[in-house]
Amino acid sequence: MPMLLEAEHVRKTYRLGRHDVPVLKGASMAVAEGEWVSIVGSSGSGKSTLLHLLGGLDRPDADSGPITFAGEDLRRFGAARQNRYRNHDIGFVFQFYHLLPELTVLENAMLPALVGVWLPQWLRRKHELRARATELLEVCGLGHRLGHRPSELSGGERQRVAIARALINRPRVLLADEPTGNLDIHTGGGILDLLAERHAAGLTMVMVTHDAAVAARAQRQVRIVDGCVA
Repeated sequence: MPMLLEAEHVRKTYRLGRHDVPVLKGASMAVAEGEWVSIVGSSGSGKSTLLHLLGGLDRPDADSGPITFAGEDLRRFGAARQNRYRNHDIGFVFQFYHLLPELTVLENAMLPALVGVWLPQWLRRKHELRARATELLEVCGLGHRLGHRPSELSGGERQRVAIARALINRPRVLLADEPTGNLDIHTGGGILDLLAERHAAGLTMVMVTHDAAVAARAQRQVRIVDGCVA
């Protein structure tokens, strides 16, 4: 089975005041195309840091090993390629949704598809993009909420909007950081069912969680201990 996303001896150190704080100390993992992997570990172990590095949201240390996507080394990406990677190859879902309060549900879901698009392009594609966003929101059970604002939604509904937004550009990998951590058990279970449906349709997923029951939904678990994969 081909590996789609790989991290090899990855290091990440943060500077806090006058002190260097190593978070990842040589973590390695690989994710196959179509696989669902959970990253687990105690608080502060480096789970979210590793996820952010995999998604190109942060850069590893200069002496770190490579992170590769479909055989491409992320360190060699120029600005344009890195932006395309983060916006098209990868979809992100976070614990706190990060929806724009002034936009409607439909507009929030469409947002990644509008990044870097010139007005003439938007005018040519607006019907196509609105149709895709509407379809995704209907799949997420929000077809009746298209014109609502995030403040009018429950936590589970907001997370479903965030999932639709993450899928709008048809990413090859979905990275989810504690996607149920802000939800009750019943609502979180519904979100996991929705993610499981997308995985069954072929989506590769990497999910950070501290919840053993949530992690067990994945095909495989990767445990981070003291900045390394155990």
